[in-house]
Amino acid sequence: MSDITENDVLKALGNVQDPMSGKDLVASNMVKDLQIDDSNVSFIIEFNNATYPNKDKIQEQAKAAVSELSGVANVTVNSRVNDPLKVVSSQSSKGQAGRPQQPGPQQRPQMPPQQQNLAPNAKYIVAIASGKGGVGKTTVAVNLAIALAQNGAKVGLMDADIYGPNVPMMMGVHDKLGTRNNKIAPLSRYGVEMVSIGFISQGDTAIIWRGPLVGRMVQQFLQDVDWGELDYLVIDLPPGTGDAQLTLTQAVPLTGAIVVSTPQDVALTDAKKGVNMFRKVEVPVLGIVENMSYFVCPHCNERTEIFNHGGGKKASKKFNVPFLGEIPLDITVRVGGDEGKPIVISDPDSPVSQAFKKIAESINQQVTKEKDEDSGVLKRVFKIS
Repeated sequence: MSDITENDVLKALGNVQDPMSGKDLVASNMVKDLQIDDSNVSFIIEFNNATYPNKDKIQEQAKAAVSELSGVANVTVNSRVNDPLKVVSSQSSKGQAGRPQQPGPQQRPQMPPQQQNLAPNAKYIVAIASGKGGVGKTTVAVNLAIALAQNGAKVGLMDADIYGPNVPMMMGVHDKLGTRNNKIAPLSRYGVEMVSIGFISQGDTAIIWRGPLVGRMVQQFLQDVDWGELDYLVIDLPPGTGDAQLTLTQAVPLTGAIVVSTPQDVALTDAKKGVNMFRKVEVPVLGIVENMSYFVCPHCNERTEIFNHGGGKKASKKFNVPFLGEIPLDITVRVGGDEGKPIVISDPDSPVSQAFKKIAESINQQVTKEKDEDSGVLKRVFKIS
């Protein structure tokens, strides 16, 4: 009979690192159902989601590490996904005739209440939100993050839009995330540190996750990234009022949220829902930004209000929140986003760039009202009297 012990196997697996968390498989609690039958060893590696990066490589490394143990003849490594919805389903109470009840909407797993700040090194955490897609929310998030950094602030940009991560393209960064200090190392460009699922699942790969897995990814981007000390953590949220928004409001004390809309009624209706959502979870709304507010013809300088005009300002008055500004519709914004050179970088003196910079100053004024004790540093940064 072999003398292989469970401790021997776990010690070997302790040398295999999970690149996402920066920890080894044992410390990450990913090794499950370890069994030793004479010289045969089998175990399961549990991943958080079905599209976990480098799954095959991790399994190969784990198998190789255990195979090197003296006395091991055969190693079987399987994998599985830890799906919270399956756990809820299996634990649901039984109804009549012993049939398990189907989990209805009221049985959907709820995120735990906020118990800690998962981003304690960020002085101000600002969420960029929208009630619907297609209003330019990521464009606003990217340009505001850069504008804040250009004025001397230490800025992180977290892409929480798991299903549609556009930050990598707009920032012109297509590298993969690495590790630093046993955590995920954010990538940097234009003075902004950033993370995105787009740096992990690249190309045309679709992210097909249930809601709780989105929440887990948001939490991981908060607590498992080596952000360092930040003045601002700007978070680009997905459109709507779903799992990512709920997780974020419970995981960190948000300084406030900015709601992006366009002037047409359908966008403003959804923007109002976003404002109401943040108020229900007691997150301050720093203001409303009206994107694609108007178009100025480059040939005749005539102003055209393509999507109506003034709706954002009216909504801000209705909800008694600040109106942060209007961003005109300009083809250079689209070109810069596609080429990875946001407008505040490619054309810093343009009217659009100046609009973003004014909004950045307005944001600074809003957050310093929320935290007067910290306002001195950032007032010096923005030279605000």
